[in-house]
Amino acid sequence: MSDSTEHILVIEAGKTESQYWKDLWRYHELLLFLCWRDILVRYKQTVIGVLWAVLRPLLTMVAFTIVFGKVAKLPSEGEAPYSIMVFAAMLPWQLFATSLTESANSLVSNANLVSKIYFPRLIVPMSSIAVNIIDFAITFVMLLALMAWHSYAPPLQMLWVLPLTLLTGIVALGPGLLLCSLNVTYRDFRYVVPFITQFGLYISPVGFSSSIVPEQWRMWFELNPLVGIIDAFRWAILGNIPFPEQAFSISCIAALLFMVVGIVVFRKTEKTFADII
Repeated sequence: MSDSTEHILVIEAGKTESQYWKDLWRYHELLLFLCWRDILVRYKQTVIGVLWAVLRPLLTMVAFTIVFGKVAKLPSEGEAPYSIMVFAAMLPWQLFATSLTESANSLVSNANLVSKIYFPRLIVPMSSIAVNIIDFAITFVMLLALMAWHSYAPPLQMLWVLPLTLLTGIVALGPGLLLCSLNVTYRDFRYVVPFITQFGLYISPVGFSSSIVPEQWRMWFELNPLVGIIDAFRWAILGNIPFPEQAFSISCIAALLFMVVGIVVFRKTEKTFADII
């Protein structure tokens, strides 16, 4: 006497999409593995690995302090030394710029992995952004050392650096997903990303205070989503300046819009990645 089991196939609208987000969680160990692999590649058996994470923001801060603070004699924020004001802006800017660059190139850099096995491809650009948190942490320790050098006590609101760091990563992930999708099909987009980050550095208040921007240009200036984030970081770290409510609201809205657009474009093109790459 044999038992027969009936299998019923049920097709539900939107099932594939919901399964994708479940798979994203199921493959979270792959996300951790990719992060750990990239950390080892970046820092293991390298002389300049950790040193570069320190020198890059440090040298940029010195250059901006000399050019804008000493030569141009631009004002600082509140009572903070000019170097601390610049370094406070270098934290989110470096995280954004490196995350955008590496997430845009992440699929091409992992072509062998993408073309051989199935997993939610969204994990790859996400892991590239998570790795840059390590550089951010190293830079943050340098900021604390600089504040101690200037005998500048950190305020209690510095705890807001944690959620602001998350917001910076989200702002980078949205356009990173968009550029990542385009870079798979059109490889010349890898030349566009460095231009975007370089141009963004000039129009963002990294080497100068947002307070010097004339009122008639303030609204246009704050449309840059990095303005609200950088000024919020300065508010959290310096402690004696007003919170940038309008610019920060624009940054949050931009982060949400970039994320939605980036995910939509990424998901629509994701099924072709393995064939094209």
